Amino acid sequence: MTTRRTRPAPRPPEGTPPRAELARQARAVLADAVRIAHWAAGTPGPGTTAPLAAHALERAATALELSPAQVRAGWDRARLAGLVELHGDTARPGWRLRAWDRDDSAVLRGWVALFDAWSLVHAAPEGIEAGAVAEAVEAVPQVLSLLQLSAGSVTVPALLDLLSQRVAELQEERCEVPLGPGRTAPAASADQPATAGPARSADLNALLLDWALEGLAAVGALTLGQGHATLTPLGNWAVWVKLEQICVAAQSPAGNIEQSAADMLLGCARLTPGPARDEYRAWLAARTVGSAVAELLAVARGEDALLRGLAFEALRVVGGPAEPEVRAVLAEPSLRPYALLWLAEYEGNDPDDAQDVLSREEATWLWVDTAAAVADHGETGLLVRHLDSAVQGTVPALLDEVRAVGHPRTVQVLVALAAAHPDPALAKAVRRAAFQVHTGGA
Repeated sequence: MTTRRTRPAPRPPEGTPPRAELARQARAVLADAVRIAHWAAGTPGPGTTAPLAAHALERAATALELSPAQVRAGWDRARLAGLVELHGDTARPGWRLRAWDRDDSAVLRGWVALFDAWSLVHAAPEGIEAGAVAEAVEAVPQVLSLLQLSAGSVTVPALLDLLSQRVAELQEERCEVPLGPGRTAPAASADQPATAGPARSADLNALLLDWALEGLAAVGALTLGQGHATLTPLGNWAVWVKLEQICVAAQSPAGNIEQSAADMLLGCARLTPGPARDEYRAWLAARTVGSAVAELLAVARGEDALLRGLAFEALRVVGGPAEPEVRAVLAEPSLRPYALLWLAEYEGNDPDDAQDVLSREEATWLWVDTAAAVADHGETGLLVRHLDSAVQGTVPALLDEVRAVGHPRTVQVLVALAAAHPDPALAKAVRRAAFQVHTGGA
């Protein structure tokens, strides 16, 4: 046995509103986007491509009594917040839109998605090269951290100084040397191209900072005053959450964050549920949601039944953002029972009652799969006790349905169960069933 110190659940900074109030504020920021998403999802053939087609823009403005500019901005926000999904030229409601009125977590995740995309909401100033814009976007997290740690307003000159320092660090990391007054770049030769970056003036940094602050204000993350900026409660909470994710990731056991999904799950197999969830969160915090979900589902499709179950436990930590991908694997027989249980719990069913969503065949398939995980990784006593969890109620009925369900590990599971069970008569019946499955007999 090893002991490990678990990190207590972090608490938001003092003065942070309750989640219900944060969700109310997020709904207010996205009110127009939600109205437009409902309109687009309920309008047959609206031609809702990106950007919004001109005739759809006019129809939406008329129907919703908004200006064309408001419709265009709301449409962009709806797409970025996951409120609508585009399939060809047809808009369909996203999972967040369906849960919008009842699920505060879905609302907050939608707003955070918009917050993360602030640089797409507010177009960058014209005439500035893409590299300079990208550096400013990369430096903004430090600006936000200063605003969050200050717990109040910060002057624009202080923010500009921090942005300029961070941009200089990024250029140095890329071996780019900004040119000072009176300096010229060395001439490039055919075999030695010039590597020095473009000059970065204080005026350019100031222009980019103004753009960033306006973009963050546009998504409701901060407010701008005369020469200063202040995070809104939503912005303060979002920055705190992201800082906490970094802290959780840093506290994971050495190397676990960098492991593949399969190795990470194996490393968590012996942990109790609480510490295991901490490890899943740390691993997830170091990756984008899309890549993490894809990697976990790839592991679930493998031959190791233990990893299949653990992969869906990790997906429970992901929560709502994994819902479309989990729903998409319902057509895969090996993943369907796990996906049905995941979706039932995600939709609010009690975990103890979630089994009711499985058909008899699906429950039997899951019983065999779980038995395979126990046989491969557990103790013989656990395999015997696993009999009690079967829905059939009697061993003869279980054996009949196990033979019919077609799980690829059926023979191995029955052989292992026969070897482990202390009742000779029952063990003999199980061995006979294993032989019949193996030979294809009735």
